[in-house]
Amino acid sequence: MNTLAVEAGTMLARSVLLTDDTLTVELVDGRSLSVPLAWYPRLQHGTLQERNNWRLIGRGNGIHWPDLDEDISVSGLVAGRSSGEIQPSLYRWLKGRE
Repeated sequence: MNTLAVEAGTMLARSVLLTDDTLTVELVDGRSLSVPLAWYPRLQHGTLQERNNWRLIGRGNGIHWPDLDEDISVSGLVAGRSSGEIQPSLYRWLKGRE
């Protein structure tokens, strides 16, 4: 049986690009991962300025959006995991933005 192994050191973000409906993360190994922005409601509800205010954390292991209080791990993106935020938490956050 063959198993595909991905070294953790290659799963580091280099850059981030957001469109109206897609989050794309370029990894240091040259791969690009694109996922629907709908997977991350805080990003989806954020303004263009808030979405573009991001920084890499943990030497590229994750991405942080301070204006949106959102953190996404690269390993989660690679695994295909969307936001785990529960609806009541999202509703409280949206209410606080009004």
